[in-house]
Amino acid sequence: MNKQKITLTPLSADDREQFILDNQYAFKYGAVEEFGPRDDHFDDDGEIISKNTIEKCIDEGVPYRIRENGKIVGGLVLKINEETKHNHLDLLFISPCVHSKGIGFAAWQEVERIYPDTAVWETCTPYFEKRNIHFYINKCGFHAVEFFGEFNRDPHEKDMPEEGPTEMFRFIKVMK
Repeated sequence: MNKQKITLTPLSADDREQFILDNQYAFKYGAVEEFGPRDDHFDDDGEIISKNTIEKCIDEGVPYRIRENGKIVGGLVLKINEETKHNHLDLLFISPCVHSKGIGFAAWQEVERIYPDTAVWETCTPYFEKRNIHFYINKCGFHAVEFFGEFNRDPHEKDMPEEGPTEMFRFIKVMK
């Protein structure tokens, strides 16, 4: 039996487009599993998360590829605030063909190892992503602290065009 070795490597410029496609595929997979192929959670291009949104996350954050024994199996994007130590996980995706193998959790442990000075981690996930909610709360130790929806809009989304799911859970993990 091969021992799983999960590593994070910085996203290279020549892998950017594939990273975007892989991210969109992983998010779409979850939505199709939950709602079927025709649903109003998809944007005009049939995506849960637009290319523009992913590009903005990459450009404003620290993108990594998740590798299992050297093979690309996912990716993530972090926003690191060296001043406040309040950091944000913008994107995390694992290829659906390797779900439920502990890769996401091992990748998250690697993030915590790389950023030991973090005081608080924050992230959000769509309300329908039961796998994600389970992952963040039960595996990684986050706490659901807010629900964004019709009666409580995400204040960070006011300047962004509405796309994809508008109902999201916000999670935090206090480290220190």
